[in-house]
Formats: sequence, structure tokens, C-alpha cells
Amino acid sequence: MRSKSPELMKRIIEYIESYYLENYRSPSTGNIAENIGIAKSTVHKYLVDMDRQGMLTYSGWSITTEKTEKMKYQKSSAAILGSISCGVPNFAEENVEEYLSLPESLFGKGEFYILRANGLSMIDAGIDDGDLMVIRKQSVAENGEIVVALVEEEATLKRFYKDEKCEHIILHPENKSMEDIIVDNCIIQGVAVKVIKDLQ
Repeated sequence: MRSKSPELMKRIIEYIESYYLENYRSPSTGNIAENIGIAKSTVHKYLVDMDRQGMLTYSGWSITTEKTEKMKYQKSSAAILGSISCGVPNFAEENVEEYLSLPESLFGKGEFYILRANGLSMIDAGIDDGDLMVIRKQSVAENGEIVVALVEEEATLKRFYKDEKCEHIILHPENKSMEDIIVDNCIIQGVAVKVIKDLQ
């Protein structure tokens, strides 16, 4: 039996890992065969041999490498739901544009959704028009946190402060030219955890 090519083994592993990063699952033997330019039967033989050598784990349908094993269970999916006002309050339309995968190492654990910033009221906090805001779903917030606040069925992104003395809620824009929005109550729909800059 001819010995297996180390270079081909390396290419197979690199393809498996790049495929996993894009698709969040392992490729089929057909995917590998088409990309590498070899027969499916050859791919199968290589995977069996590489599994025997401990280079990867091949169950017959699923393939994992040391790298893809570390990627598992360390990400969450977040829907981009549309725009949120960074000016006057505007209803956040819950129409899913697409889903993004968020690594826990950067965003932490929790249930997330993503809104596109619209307006200039948060520019002093580094949030520009068109940026994506990663929001952790929660119904409470601490003073000073940037929140998605629902005020009379309209959602807005502002810094949250609660005045315990007079029981008012202050929704503070991070723009010196704009005034605070003061309300008796609002519904917190989440707290901003990250800004993904619009680089277009």
C-alpha cells in the first residue's frame, strides 16, 4: 500500500478547518474531494488513516480536528433584527436580516441579538450611524449602561440612568448637542455589550 502524502494530509486538515469556520459543521468527503481535487474514495482512505494516527477524529460522517473541537460550543448565534434609533426613538423592527455567529471569548455567554445603529445621538460613545450593536437580552440595567429602551412602543439606544429620588428614568444621548429623554418608565429590552464598526 502506498504511503500517504503528508502534504495532502495538511491540505485536508486546512480545508476541514476553513470549511468549519464558514459553515459551523464539518465538510463531507465529497466537499473535500471537490476542493482538493482527488477521488472521494481517496479522501475516505486518508481520513481513516489520519484518524488512526490521531491527526483528526473521523466517525464515518463527522470530522473534527483539534482546532474545530475547540470551536464547538463556544459560540452563539445572534439575529440582526434591523435598525434602532440613535436620535429620536424609533420602533425596532424585528425582521431578521441574517444571523451572525458570536464567539463567547469576545462576547461572553447569553442570548444576543443585533441592531443597526441609526442616527448620531451616541457618537460620543463611539457608536456611529450604521454600526452594529450586539445586545444581550435582559430586562434590567445598571446606571450608566447603554440599553435598548422601549418607550411607548418605540425603541431607542441610550445610556440608562434611574433617579431614585424622583423615580424618573433618564435616557441620555452621548451627543453634546442633544438633550436627555426623561420618562416615568420604560421597558429594558437589552444591554449593549459590543459595537461592530461599519467599515464601508
